[in-house]
Amino acid sequence: MFKGKFIDNLPKIYGLYTGGFALFFIIMMIAEKNGASAKSIGVMFLSFTIAIYALIGVLSRTMQVSEYYVAGREVPTVFNGMATAADWMSGASFVAMAGGIYYGGYTYMAFLVGWTGGYVLVSTLLAPYLRKFGCYTVPDFIGTRYGGNIARLCAVVVLVLASFTYVTAQINATGTIASRALDIPFTSGVWIGLVSILLCSMLGGMRAVTWTQVAQYIVLIVAYLLPIFWISWKSGFGIFPHFQLGEEVAKIAALEAQFGLVKNSAAAIKAAGVPGGLSYISVPHSAAPAGAMAAWKYISLAICMMVGTASLPHILMRYFTTPNVTSARRSVAWSLFFIFLLYFSAPMLATLSKIQLIDPSLPTSIIGKPIDQVMAIEWVKNWIHVKQAFIADFNKDGILQLNEWFMRGDVVVLATPEVAGLPYVVSGLVAAGGMAAAMSTADGLILAIANALSHDIYYKMIDPKADVRTRLLVARILLVVIGALGAYIASMRLTSILGAVAWAFDFAMSGLFFPLVLGVWWKRATRQGAIAGMVLGLASGTAYLVHVAPAFNNNTPWLGIDHLRFGIIGAIVCLVAMVVVSLATEEPDSATQKMVDEVRIPSGRSILGKH
Repeated sequence: MFKGKFIDNLPKIYGLYTGGFALFFIIMMIAEKNGASAKSIGVMFLSFTIAIYALIGVLSRTMQVSEYYVAGREVPTVFNGMATAADWMSGASFVAMAGGIYYGGYTYMAFLVGWTGGYVLVSTLLAPYLRKFGCYTVPDFIGTRYGGNIARLCAVVVLVLASFTYVTAQINATGTIASRALDIPFTSGVWIGLVSILLCSMLGGMRAVTWTQVAQYIVLIVAYLLPIFWISWKSGFGIFPHFQLGEEVAKIAALEAQFGLVKNSAAAIKAAGVPGGLSYISVPHSAAPAGAMAAWKYISLAICMMVGTASLPHILMRYFTTPNVTSARRSVAWSLFFIFLLYFSAPMLATLSKIQLIDPSLPTSIIGKPIDQVMAIEWVKNWIHVKQAFIADFNKDGILQLNEWFMRGDVVVLATPEVAGLPYVVSGLVAAGGMAAAMSTADGLILAIANALSHDIYYKMIDPKADVRTRLLVARILLVVIGALGAYIASMRLTSILGAVAWAFDFAMSGLFFPLVLGVWWKRATRQGAIAGMVLGLASGTAYLVHVAPAFNNNTPWLGIDHLRFGIIGAIVCLVAMVVVSLATEEPDSATQKMVDEVRIPSGRSILGKH
């Protein structure tokens, strides 16, 4: 009875939550006008939102297996769409995507095309059928569909590698946000982010994560869209600038030509004390790939992001929480809608941000001004202080040129409200939104890893007689251990947020995409074929990344397949190995083939009977 009332009252509950958050924002605006410092506003925003998420996590605590693993399979379609969107729109989407477009231009639009298109694959090939199967985790499906612990173990290995790579990027994002908002070192911000993440997920598992993700989505979408509308109105582009994007991009091109872009050499950047790997504000057209190679690099990146999306366990798990198969399919459509709201706006934010910096007709412009004046600007001092922005006077003329201003792509979104001269309360809102985006995805990823290890390794393989209390205790201990390890790796900053996310997608598509898809759509797929596909696909993709792709060496990649695209190699090897080995081995028994047929029937009971 309580559950039914709770589900029925969800619109009212989250309506009140949204109203309360709007009231808090107004209170912070009043506080800023009355002299509240930027640091205190940042602290209040992060503390308030994280406290709300933690409260939801505590109230959602459970000791029931189905509640912990799949939220009792009772999440309504629209709310599951919001939770999935929050799970999906990570620190990469919120914090790093606009920065990638800011520096790389249209090439980085391949991320948006691929990530959105991936949901078409999820909807048509996987989500409804995995829901019909009735499993708790993605390795649970692999282990039951193909039979045997080896196939299950291989799926867990791929899941852990892909998800752990992804989660380090999210914890990196929380560290970046917390370090700026709280004025603390990046490493301290990473551990504060981890504690916040664990508060949301440890006690309630998927149930707690689901309801916190709905709350986090509301914060992140408001935080992303409000600055765009405000800056656009302030700059004279109208309140809804998306349909004028072409004119604004043309204006940027004209301004860049006016300032005469020059690419800095790696030696010059190093000599100026700018950390290696920082993006240039622009790259000359002569340095960019042209013709067929440019088209191929765009298409290949989009393919990797698309196929990787349909392979990520923490996303597929979200559709295990819906009441039935029809709800799972509709939930994908709602996910796409909620994701579209942010992705449609990312290019606009990148464009507006760059215009603020380089348009001399705007009071926010810094290019062409004396460097000593620029260094006195409050937001410039703040971002240089936390080592996220740098100035290097290469020609020693004391005037800031376009190629002498550096800012990490990961902080473009966070810095834009300050760059545009908006009240700092908007920056606090954006920081809260970025933290919500990173936390929501990190929650889902850590939970996916811990659930796979506790359910598929501990319960299914090590101790099948373990009681519920022991199983959930193991899952919660694993949450803490995995989160701590992820925070430690994230604190090293081995790669950018966007780069780490791309690797996660490539790992997932190398080992999981074809075993999942063929497991649903090809009755002839065998256990031996699935094992060969997962092992050889993951091994070949990883080997290509380490030995061929120019990530750890100076090699020339094959056909432009670099470290962001190595999943193409792994997925092709996986498909070939799986088909060849399956055809060379005895076909699955009649019961397995009947089960595969039944999975594709849109109605009826779950195959495993786990409603």
